[in-house]
Amino acid sequence: MTDGDPICPLCLRPIPRGVPQSLHHLIPKLKGGKGGPTVLLHHICHKEIHATLSEAELARVYNTPDILRAHPRLATFAAWVAKRPPDFMSKVPKRRRG
Repeated sequence: MTDGDPICPLCLRPIPRGVPQSLHHLIPKLKGGKGGPTVLLHHICHKEIHATLSEAELARVYNTPDILRAHPRLATFAAWVAKRPPDFMSKVPKRRRG
């Protein structure tokens, strides 16, 4: 880990080189976000976002890092995962909406 590592906008942990990571389209590609803004996330954080919210919810409401962090389930997840090392991976259930 170096001082120049990007910071995950969901859990606010550094994303060191070689750690599982992925780009998240703030507006889903299927909802018109192709070519739109993206953010780099830990892969586990990205999976949690998509397990929690539908593409329509992401496009309509949860389309900024601040709003994503404010979602109750994602806020709880971010607080939990922030206590783990940056390379932590765990299985994320398919859908946990509701």
